Amino acid sequence: MKTTRGTAASPLSTNTKWAPLNISQSELSLPLTFPTGQTFRWKQTGYLQFSGTIGPHLISLKHHQNGDVCYQIHHSPSEADAKSALLDFLNVGISLAQLWEVFSSSDPRFAELAKYLAGARVLRQDPLECLLQFLCSSNNNIARITKMVDFISSLGTRLGHVEGFEFHQFPSVEMLSRVSEADLRKAGFGYRAKYLTGTVNALQSKSGGGAEWLMSLRKLDLQEAVDALCTLPGVGPKVAACISLFSLDQHHAIPVDTHVWQIATKYLIPELAGTRLTPKHFSRVEEAFVNKYGKYAGWAQTLLFIAELPSQKAILPSDFCDIKVKKSTKRKDREACNNS
Repeated sequence: MKTTRGTAASPLSTNTKWAPLNISQSELSLPLTFPTGQTFRWKQTGYLQFSGTIGPHLISLKHHQNGDVCYQIHHSPSEADAKSALLDFLNVGISLAQLWEVFSSSDPRFAELAKYLAGARVLRQDPLECLLQFLCSSNNNIARITKMVDFISSLGTRLGHVEGFEFHQFPSVEMLSRVSEADLRKAGFGYRAKYLTGTVNALQSKSGGGAEWLMSLRKLDLQEAVDALCTLPGVGPKVAACISLFSLDQHHAIPVDTHVWQIATKYLIPELAGTRLTPKHFSRVEEAFVNKYGKYAGWAQTLLFIAELPSQKAILPSDFCDIKVKKSTKRKDREACNNS
């Protein structure tokens, strides 16, 4: 079948002025939050400026010269609803300052990292958006993931342009059901095409058409949410953990991949250093993070993961690895730094 691109939304209220969001850079750093692997739908549209959609709202965020965050509504049915949706999306009810204080008290290395990487916030995304994005992320690179997510997004209602980028409201399950596996394969999704169409079909059979069922997972315990997500085609433990952390309020979820495994074996469970990551090790990694950082361990893991990205390593002091960690791993850490 021929895919149908989203129609344009009717002209609605827009606010062409930037307004303060009353959030400091220490509570929200846009460069440490948006382009670091949580979401692939927000675009950098200027210096320290990112734009994206939250439901029917098209919004830009940027840092003032003093670091504070301001916002601009480009398209929305209601400015009040847009701001409310934005604050919910940014998880502003959770104080990074308080979390960082708790994490730093139990981890001197985290305390030092936080000085350079303050404001790395975990988003509270729509579960359907998060699910489809991370189905695209499996064994993939950021450029291809973004291309795939852009294709899916283009099936929704077009909300407007910002600095040359076109933005759409994320399509509903019903809209997504109109796209065939062949359409997705033609668009470059490869084997992921069958997982996406299979998941959409599975969601259609759920109460409320899938979106309501996904929202209901926010009320479950972490393991129950992960088990439910893993019934969907293409969703394994790592993808389920990403969805749980970034959209289902499961703040202690730990997405375990080779990068997180390296962090864990270097700083938390050094006795497993040098061994290969296997499914049986997933629970060891999760337990290690939760034991160290508590019920918001996923937020701590997010900052530690960001610190390993090449773009962020570049802003850390060259002697950063000399910061004291567990005595048993101190020498290994210093050697790793000297060799890199």
